[in-house]
Parts: sequence; structure tokens; C-alpha cells
Amino acid sequence: MNAKTKAIVSHLFVIGWLIALIVNSSKKEQLASFYIRQNLGFIVVWVALEVLRILPIVGPVIRVVGGVLLFIGWLMSLIWSIQGEQKPVPWLGEQFQAWFRGF
Repeated sequence: MNAKTKAIVSHLFVIGWLIALIVNSSKKEQLASFYIRQNLGFIVVWVALEVLRILPIVGPVIRVVGGVLLFIGWLMSLIWSIQGEQKPVPWLGEQFQAWFRGF
């Protein structure tokens, strides 16, 4: 599996992310590692949004607005990985790269 394919597979939810992580661990490639970190960030944000839904009134609003923004960021990331470009998503992409540097 080449770097671009691993980057694309990492966008396929948690299972795809795990597959990309495992395949990339034997031969680390910069593009794949970049998108593995980005998608780990998406997974963490998604879990946080799910937890926030327990808050009365504001929880569902935060979840919907956050979910839409998360989907837009994920879609941008997927498009860039298909194009073979290494771009961080707006707002949190640089933080994802710093937080998950070990991946």
C-alpha cells in the first residue's frame, strides 16, 4: 500500500484509521503519517462531541454545529489526501499534528 492509499484509508472511520496505522507502522511514510494524525484528531473531537450531548439544551446544539464543522474538515482532508497534498485542516489541524506527533 502506498502513502496516498494509506492516507485515504485513514479517513474511513476508526477501522480504516487502525488499518492505516498498522500498515504504516512497518514503513512510515510522511503523507500517510500526516493524515493518520489528522484523523486521530477527528476521532477525538467526534468522541468529545458525543460526550457533550449530555448537556441540557446546549449539548445538542454544540453537537450539531460541531458535527457539521467536523464533517466539513474531514471532507477537506479527504480531498487533499486524494490529491496527495499535505495540508492541515483549518482551526485544529496544526494542533493535531503537534498533539499526535508520535503517530
